[in-house]
Amino acid sequence: MRAASSDLPIHLEGISVRTRGVTILDRITLRIEVGPPTVLIGPNGSGKTSLLRAAMGVDRPTDGRVTWGGLENAPPIRRSIVLQRPAMLRRTVAANLSYALRVAGIPHRAGRIDELLAMVGLVGLNKRPARRLSGGEQQRLALARALARDPAVLFLDEPTASLDPASTKAIEDIIRAIAASGIKIVMSTHDLGEARRLAGEIVLLHRGRVVEHGDAAQLLNSPATAEARAFLAGELLV
Repeated sequence: MRAASSDLPIHLEGISVRTRGVTILDRITLRIEVGPPTVLIGPNGSGKTSLLRAAMGVDRPTDGRVTWGGLENAPPIRRSIVLQRPAMLRRTVAANLSYALRVAGIPHRAGRIDELLAMVGLVGLNKRPARRLSGGEQQRLALARALARDPAVLFLDEPTASLDPASTKAIEDIIRAIAASGIKIVMSTHDLGEARRLAGEIVLLHRGRVVEHGDAAQLLNSPATAEARAFLAGELLV
């Protein structure tokens, strides 16, 4: 599978998000280009999830604007997002995927569900109730549902949170395969090891602002800012 990149670049121009007087994102300017995964890191409450939602188009910024492929208010036809705790429908694995295809308006051709299950390592589980899957299997099904839209850009919010090492490796392997297929991955993680393994570029957030943004190896090995050096050393950012 190879998706077109019609929604790229995604350009966030001076965006702020405020809720009930609290600033969640503070005048962020960021450009997300075609290429390897962009990984958002930072302490809890730094704005990672809010940035993903704004970049996806789920939440409208209080100030500033977001454009997709140079267009503002572009319909999210080629974008998908998987939230940290994806909800499973009270249906079988196959029915979850059928629903995702129907909502996306994609013709349900024969074999498509099996293709999606093969992509995420769930072959043979078509008839299993989705809510009886393990946590890692549910996350893989959520990825399959997102891929049903044939996205050009896939947003992932902490995709391996609370998973055991084996499940984490399985999800990371799927993310690599998705990225290799030409789909742009934009994801958040609390795990610096995961950022090292997956990121092509890294965005470090703190208090709703971009502290540092650049090539993953450069940022992780030779951070330019005091905040980045402290965070990577395991110190608390307050």
